[in-house]
Amino acid sequence: MSTTKTKHASSGLVALVTLLASHSALAEWGLNMTQGVTSISRQLYGLHMLVLWICVIIGIGVFGAIFYSIYHHRKSRGAKAAEFHESTTVEVIWTVVPFLILVGVAIPATKTLLYLEDTRDADINIKVTGYQWKWKYDYLDEDISFFSNLAPTSREAISADPTKVENYLLEVDNPIVVPVNKKVRFLITADDVIHAWWIPEFGVKQDAIPGFINDAWAVIEEPGVYRGQCAELCGKDHGYMPIVVEAKSETDYLAWVAEQKATAAADAEAAGKTWSMDELMAKGETVYITSCAACHQANGEGLTGVFPAIKGSPIATEDLPAHLDIILNGKAGTSMQAFGAQLTDTEIAAVITYQRNAWGNNTGEMVQPTEIKAAR
Repeated sequence: MSTTKTKHASSGLVALVTLLASHSALAEWGLNMTQGVTSISRQLYGLHMLVLWICVIIGIGVFGAIFYSIYHHRKSRGAKAAEFHESTTVEVIWTVVPFLILVGVAIPATKTLLYLEDTRDADINIKVTGYQWKWKYDYLDEDISFFSNLAPTSREAISADPTKVENYLLEVDNPIVVPVNKKVRFLITADDVIHAWWIPEFGVKQDAIPGFINDAWAVIEEPGVYRGQCAELCGKDHGYMPIVVEAKSETDYLAWVAEQKATAAADAEAAGKTWSMDELMAKGETVYITSCAACHQANGEGLTGVFPAIKGSPIATEDLPAHLDIILNGKAGTSMQAFGAQLTDTEIAAVITYQRNAWGNNTGEMVQPTEIKAAR
């Protein structure tokens, strides 16, 4: 019986070792840093591996000496402890060797740090602003600005099995687009609380602090889609503010810039027209899901004692001026943000119309973009 158990145990151990030794298993574990797709990320990876192997060698030396001493100087062999008070040679060795190791690590570390902080001569400058719970991107050289939110389809999939949803909680409605082989400088700050902008494959992670600007840079060498997340606990929906960067060829990037400017012009033109109820409700629902549902819930009922309900509330069924004011300017002392700078006239008009006519509110009132523009 014991022999059978031993065989089973041996077979299990062999299977476990084989599994752990396989490349796919190690990749699934993700225990090491990623080498990334930028020169910065590769330098950081190289520095990390240098220090790791230095630590491995030190560990082998120290523990090897300990185990050797324990085995060869054990009491059963009649070993007796040496009696001495000091050794100048040993003291010099344990002072000089660590000093040399630290110098050997400090030189490449300083070189990497200086390289990391060199944001000069950027081809593109993008201001990154963290909000609860989304990111705003301003292309300072192109006069392009937009918010990037968790994609509505991802929000609907929050309660789904993460293993069955591709890019779980890592899809956005508006990704950043940059050209490959161009130096992109990111100016990172926040509007409310501390966030952190992190893309592992770029080797970039910077705190986004209100009133302060951190910067980082990257030259992306390979076209593709790269994903990151907010890496600083910033509130209720901290886990729902992903980052997506699309790196494209310069030709495709310039086409995207032209498309963004054309869209902005079309939005400006649309803000001057008179919208129908159906148009406002359709657009308002999209804006609500993206900007309001995180707190007030998709059904408009809010969270008791935390976020007030919009469904059936006096402000959404009676006082239109107050409703407009709180969306434009927020409410001091609460988590209600000012959306005046975050949403366009059309988006604000649509979401107010939606809130005043959804979930049984049915006021029949419409708000036009021109009214929002006049109220600013």
